[in-house]
Parts: sequence; C-alpha cells; structure tokens
Amino acid sequence: MPSLHRLTIAEQAAAHLREGLRGGHWAGSLPGVKRLAAELDISTTTVQAALRMLESEGLLGVQGRGRSRTIHLCDSAETKLRVGILMHDSTIEEAPQVAMLISQLQHDLKAAGHEVFFTAKSQVTLRHNVKHIVAHLDETPAHAWIVVSGTRPLLERLSDHAKPCLALFGRTEGLQIARSGPDKVPAYAAATRYLLGLGHRRIVLICRRQRRIPKLGNAEQAFFDELAAHRIPVSDYCMPEWEETPAGLYALLESLFQLTPPTALILDETCFFHAATAFLARRGIRVPADVSMLATDYDTSFTWHHPSVAGMHWKNEP
Repeated sequence: MPSLHRLTIAEQAAAHLREGLRGGHWAGSLPGVKRLAAELDISTTTVQAALRMLESEGLLGVQGRGRSRTIHLCDSAETKLRVGILMHDSTIEEAPQVAMLISQLQHDLKAAGHEVFFTAKSQVTLRHNVKHIVAHLDETPAHAWIVVSGTRPLLERLSDHAKPCLALFGRTEGLQIARSGPDKVPAYAAATRYLLGLGHRRIVLICRRQRRIPKLGNAEQAFFDELAAHRIPVSDYCMPEWEETPAGLYALLESLFQLTPPTALILDETCFFHAATAFLARRGIRVPADVSMLATDYDTSFTWHHPSVAGMHWKNEP
C-alpha cells in the first residue's frame, strides 16, 4: 500500500486556486500576489510557490516582473468555458426569430460542454448606464460574454474589455469586436424605395433610441437617404423620439394619427408591430387600405395574417 502523501500549504493553495480558475472565479488575469495572500491567509512566498505550480501546468502565463498573471484555461482541450449572456431587456419577450437563435446558441454551447447562463440584470434594468453594466459583468464570474442588442456606447466600451465579448446584433459599425447579425441596410433601402414607389410620402420609422443615438445606425441612415433621394423632407416626424414603454408607444401613435397621419409605418421590432396593429384596429384604421405597415423582424404568427404581413426575413444559420 502506497504511503499517504500530505499536501503542503503551497499545494493546498494551488488546488484552491485551480478550482477557482476552472470555476470561473477569475477571468483574464489573477489578482496580485499580496491580494491573494491576504485572501488565502498565507504568506506571499507560499502564494508564489502555488502560482509556479499552476504556471507549470499551463494554467497561468507570466506577463513580466510585477505584472499580473494571465489565465490560460482555453489552452487546455479539456477546459470548458463559462459563457454569460447579457440581454437587452429581460422584461419583454424577444421576437420569435431572435429567441430561437439565442436558444440555439445555448444548446450548441452546452452540447460542447460549456456552461451558459443569463445575467441577473439586463441593459434596460441597469438604465443603459455603461459604467454600471460593465461593473455588473466584472462582478459576475465568466470567461466570455454574449451581448444581445448592445447600445453603441456599451459596445465601444466592451470592444476593449479584458474578457472576450460577442455582440449579437447591436450598434457595431466600425468597432473591433466579434459580432454577428443580419445586414438590414439593403432591406431598409429596398423597402423604403418600394413604399415611395407606391406613392407614400408620409413614412414613419419607429425604432428605439439606441438606433438613433449618438448617431443613426446604418439601416436607419439608409432609410433617411432614400427619403432624401426622393426629395422627401427628413425630420423628427419620420423617426420620432418617444418613451420606450407600452404607454409611450400608445402616446406616440395617438400623436401621429391626430393631425397628419402617416400613410406608412415601419416598425423595428415585432412587439411594436403587434401593438400598432391593435391600436389601428381600435381606431378603425385598415391595413393596408388606410396605412401600409412593414415589420423589420419576422414572426411565425405572420403566416396567419390575411392580408399577409410585409416584413424582413433573415436566416439564422450563418
């Protein structure tokens, strides 16, 4: 029978740190030696010995004297990732196509052995405060992040974040950040041209503030460019400011249809489309006889509409 091997303090510290690394307690780099020594209640010499063990295993990399050690968990074929998903707004249900895509991402990551979770708070819950959102991410153990429909200021900040981030949709124009989502610019331009060709001159695009601020998104700019090309005056009427709540959307529609009602509505999200449909029905305004409507996202329920819904449909597979 082999003799019992008693772990040294350094080996116990290495085991503790190893478990923390693989559990996602730290990501990117480890705290300094003095801080670790204080947390573990051991000497800095013992911490240094424990860290050298982890370096020899390939779990840590040395950046240089006096600098923190980088975490190399991904270098191991057996190491799995803890991936966090930051939603834009957890208080409303995503459009079916978006929900299906997020569900598929969860399934694929879990099938590969990775851990996937949603953050406790969304961007809307944190009032789009970039400082608070980043702090929330930093407080949440994860190796990488998927950020759904991020605002421009947030994605600018995350493009230089220590942890890898994938922007799923959102304002990524010109940013050095991993990103995925449909290119709706040609669709917006074609749809606007088609409406103009039908004789529409009062076309209103209803979208969130993040698509307009600090500057127009590419798709929204394509909408304005088509209007300008056809000598349609571009103003706040075409892309109004509004309070992004159900009551705010209702108030916006009330004001739009009070004096100079639009003859065409482009609605940037499926929930906006359904809300506007209900509003118009209560008013006795017929679609498309009195006003044309275009949805920029696809909903499987659209197949049951008669007349059919004009909308943009894109493929998730790529």
